[in-house]
Amino acid sequence: MEKSKDIVLTESYYAWEEFVNTGEVNNHKINNTILDSWRRCRNAGVDPYAGVCNTLLESWQINELLAKNEELIDVARPFMYKLYEFLQGSGFIVMLTDAKGYILEIFGDDDVMENASTINFTAGGCWQEETVGTNSMGIVVKTKEPIQVTGAEHFCIKSHGWTCSAAPIFDNLHNMIGIFNVSGDSSESHSHTLGMVFAAVEAIEHEMKLRCQNQQLSLVNQTLTNIFTNISEAVIFVDKAGIIKEINPVAKKLLGDLTYSNVENLVIKRHIGQSDARKTLLTSKFNDIELSLKGQTDQINCLVSGSPIKDESGVNNGTVMIIKHMEKVETLVKRYSSGLARFHFSDIVGKSEAMKEAIHIASLAADNNGTILLQGESGTGKEVFAQSIHNASSRSKGPFVAVNCGAIPRELIGSELFGYSEGAFTGAKRGGRSGKFEIANGGTLFLDEIGDMPLEQQVTLLRVLQERRVIRIGDDKVIPVDVRVICATNKDLLAEIERFNFRQDLFYRINVFNIRIPPLRDHSDDVPLLFNHFVEQLGKNYLTVSINSEIYDYLMHYSWPGNVRELQNIVERMLAMSGGEQLTVKHIPGEIFRDVKNSQVQNYSIGQERVTVDGVRQGKAKEECELIQKLLIKNGGNVTKVAQDIGISRNTLYKKIRKYNIST
Repeated sequence: MEKSKDIVLTESYYAWEEFVNTGEVNNHKINNTILDSWRRCRNAGVDPYAGVCNTLLESWQINELLAKNEELIDVARPFMYKLYEFLQGSGFIVMLTDAKGYILEIFGDDDVMENASTINFTAGGCWQEETVGTNSMGIVVKTKEPIQVTGAEHFCIKSHGWTCSAAPIFDNLHNMIGIFNVSGDSSESHSHTLGMVFAAVEAIEHEMKLRCQNQQLSLVNQTLTNIFTNISEAVIFVDKAGIIKEINPVAKKLLGDLTYSNVENLVIKRHIGQSDARKTLLTSKFNDIELSLKGQTDQINCLVSGSPIKDESGVNNGTVMIIKHMEKVETLVKRYSSGLARFHFSDIVGKSEAMKEAIHIASLAADNNGTILLQGESGTGKEVFAQSIHNASSRSKGPFVAVNCGAIPRELIGSELFGYSEGAFTGAKRGGRSGKFEIANGGTLFLDEIGDMPLEQQVTLLRVLQERRVIRIGDDKVIPVDVRVICATNKDLLAEIERFNFRQDLFYRINVFNIRIPPLRDHSDDVPLLFNHFVEQLGKNYLTVSINSEIYDYLMHYSWPGNVRELQNIVERMLAMSGGEQLTVKHIPGEIFRDVKNSQVQNYSIGQERVTVDGVRQGKAKEECELIQKLLIKNGGNVTKVAQDIGISRNTLYKKIRKYNIST
């Protein structure tokens, strides 16, 4: 900035003059920081005899600059004005720039400000070294260090009458965001001026840090408020006296439309009747205590968790309670347990008439809500059918809960199915427990091995199926349930009824849809399909698996007492024995060889005649055809009896009858 006074010939001036003329300073002392700045100015082509600040932003650019630095200006302005009041009348001006040296705000006496405006020493003016030569703000832009530039230390001669002191302003991440500067007559230069500038900068940075902390606290508070307001669980803050201080909208809806004018002691006296529970909730940490809370109109079964709030001295100041409605808990359980129903009808492997018939009936049953009874030997895939029915039904989005009635001790099956209340028996879980009927609400309950259910529980099951309500053991509260029940057994329930092991009325209640799943020996034509399916499924860890077709002949003539489950296990064993390479006859387990061999050497009587099947199965079609015809005559056309005599399935026999065009 130009000053209308004589320039004082100082050591700095002689050094400046030497540098302007030679580009070096050898005979005079000069601050290295100033000398580095002069060199940058000379390299940038700055004219030391030119005017100052010819770079000024357009008005729209100034508006953008001020908006971008609004927070910095807002924080710094009070400190700038306070320092200006201290310097008022001295000819000093106080200014603020951004990190690039563009002026944002300026305070000074009217006459000084008027003179400053003539050389664009105003908002939007650029005070970088490249545009105005060496000056305190330009040096700070480069070095990010505080500096005082006085008299001839300025690179441009028209600024030699001035002294300026500047210091950088940093944010919390130590990024330079601005520069604080004080400029005045060089004759008034004093080292304390830079100290004042530095103190002002510290105050600005401290204020910005406080603002940042307040913003963070405000954000945290707003976040916590949003969580408190929008969380799906009910949340209540109760002080140490049991008085509600805060309650979120979900809690208000759950317990009744409470207002702060009537909440005093409400949770303690009105909603929680058990005195021991009240004490626990107010004095200690707790997790998932099942309580029956009194709502506005009725009792609400909930899980309550929480923890006391203590000050630095460990004194309890209250408790935050999180209340989960049991219906929501059950919904989560249902969502998880419904994932267990992974099978669909498309997953059932089999093209035989017997399997097609079973799948057809099961598909019809899936479209209804009637109780289903699945009957079949162990290992035939009863649960696969149950899951498929569930997934094909309107309840597919609900839970699928499976219970093996034969695997639960008889004294526990009642509590497992129907639940129990707290204190119902020794060892009962605190707060009680939901039964499988409650958990399966809205979905399907699969009762496997129903024939093993104790008689005393059969009575309760019959009542639940009829009334669609359960009462937990040790409780008197009626809980409505909407459950589709699928039962399964490998027993002859009619025979069990005759032995007084199964209730006749319960049998007729669960036998709305009766689906018989055939044993594997009755649809042996499906054995190759199943074998290939399991090889593909279980052989994924092997690179290649090939199958010798000779295997199928042995497998199709095996009796399969363990049904599909046994076939799956045998495939796994054969893959392990073969190392995942070609499966051949040598990998077939010995029990299959022995069973097939015994059936092949059996002789069958036809009147006085003995017929050997050994040669028949080696391709002697004529003998095979004659054998079938004779046995059909002997058994009066009973295909099932003929199949049993020969030792093959009905489906296989039908294929042979069609093959030989035998009239039945």
